[in-house]
Amino acid sequence: MPLDRRHLLTLGAAALAAPAFVRHARAADVPRFELGVASGHPEPDALVLWTRLTGLDLPAEVPVHWALAEDEAFSRIAASGTEIAVAADAHSVHAEPRGLDPGRGYFYRFSALGRQSDTGRSRTAPAPDAPATLRAAVASCQRFDHGQWAAWRHVAAQDVDLVMFLGDYIYEYESGPQAVRPHDGPQARTLAQYRARYAQYKSDPALQAAHAAGPWLLIWDDHEVDNDYAADQGQWLQGAAFLRQRAAAYKAWWEHQPVPKAMRPVGPDARIHHRLDWGRLARLHAVDNRQYRSTQACVPGFGLLGRNGFARSVSPARCAELRDPARTLLGQTQERWLADGWDPDRRWNLLAQQTLMARASRTPVSDHYSGTYWSDGWDGYPAARQRLLQGVADRQLPGVVTLGGDVHAHVVAGLKADFDDPRSPVIASEFCTTSISSNGAPQGLIDTLLQHNPHLLYGRSDQRGYLALQVDDRQLQATLMAVQRPQDALSPVSVAARFVVDPRQPGPQRD
Repeated sequence: MPLDRRHLLTLGAAALAAPAFVRHARAADVPRFELGVASGHPEPDALVLWTRLTGLDLPAEVPVHWALAEDEAFSRIAASGTEIAVAADAHSVHAEPRGLDPGRGYFYRFSALGRQSDTGRSRTAPAPDAPATLRAAVASCQRFDHGQWAAWRHVAAQDVDLVMFLGDYIYEYESGPQAVRPHDGPQARTLAQYRARYAQYKSDPALQAAHAAGPWLLIWDDHEVDNDYAADQGQWLQGAAFLRQRAAAYKAWWEHQPVPKAMRPVGPDARIHHRLDWGRLARLHAVDNRQYRSTQACVPGFGLLGRNGFARSVSPARCAELRDPARTLLGQTQERWLADGWDPDRRWNLLAQQTLMARASRTPVSDHYSGTYWSDGWDGYPAARQRLLQGVADRQLPGVVTLGGDVHAHVVAGLKADFDDPRSPVIASEFCTTSISSNGAPQGLIDTLLQHNPHLLYGRSDQRGYLALQVDDRQLQATLMAVQRPQDALSPVSVAARFVVDPRQPGPQRD
């Protein structure tokens, strides 16, 4: 989607704050790479390189040359090739160089139609048997019309090994009158509308800089498709009609992300759950909590105007369905995939998933039937959570840390093998990052959750930002980063709190 003059001026002015390696190859005249470049899915010998051509005059097929180099001057080319960008895929490019050296940095760029892209920087994962450290940024929930993205500008300057994005990359909504910077167009439901929404988001220079600074691992949540959707149940549509909408949304997601060609959707279906090993240090498990889930418990059915109710607060005393052991958040096949893939030989098992896993009752809990829970997250699927955590406990897995987003708050928790048993030990740690820009709930609600759930160690919904991780054999350090002025694209970003985890002793400790 070509960007209007306002967007181009914004790109040009804000580019002055971008790192030099992003600025040095600006294309002149007719831009073809207005949405930037990105890399992802790092393996010891491979990467995915992404871009998307822009312009109303693009032919149906465009050859796009790519080059990956060991140096920023591109005097030592490690791999190169040509991909055909086609209109059917929004002229997106997913190049997959292989045969690379493990654990090293690379530079990459694209060229097409006489123009050259910005230069991006990436790195491969360490060799499977190599000692390693990991510096990562964890982020989610970047609603464009709620604020600016100073957090991404900060991430781009940190020289991280990996960015983990845990969902809600775009928001499908039409903007209201109070929008900080309005969404273009109506609520997204068609392929063209989803493509336009991604193009608007990816026009942001801070996001472009963060993508160009290093490789990403990405999963989706609900807003890439429809608020609180579950399998084939959407907000206004269900069954075959909703699956057509889901197919459009999934395709647009794939077209705009640095993910492998193998993740390309087939109709409304796409497998995005995968694993990434980081040397001997860690195994990362990335999951999908939308495509295979059971419908939220005790939600009314559909009427003439769509679903009569959505995710909401429910109580086990009034909603027997909540505790049905057959209900699942990940789907039975993905549950087995996760359970079978825990690695007891690596120091850390990091679970990249979408939302808060720890129990978070809004009212006091005295027994199995008390408490009040939000039905869209893990609290709405307690039996599925119990299976996952009991599996961790049974295997006595070291260094299990879950990473989440979705709740628009920094939350830190100890995960118990059984939240219904006060004597149950903490067997894993949880860090839930706040949103990049999406507004949070009132802090009073978070304070209530902290009061009724002693395993919740920290909670702040009045902070926008991201989570910074530094991981080695000795400890995982999690730093909660907070944007001081969320409406200011150049706002300072500061440390809100810091926690550490010892892989031999589950549970976060304040640093």
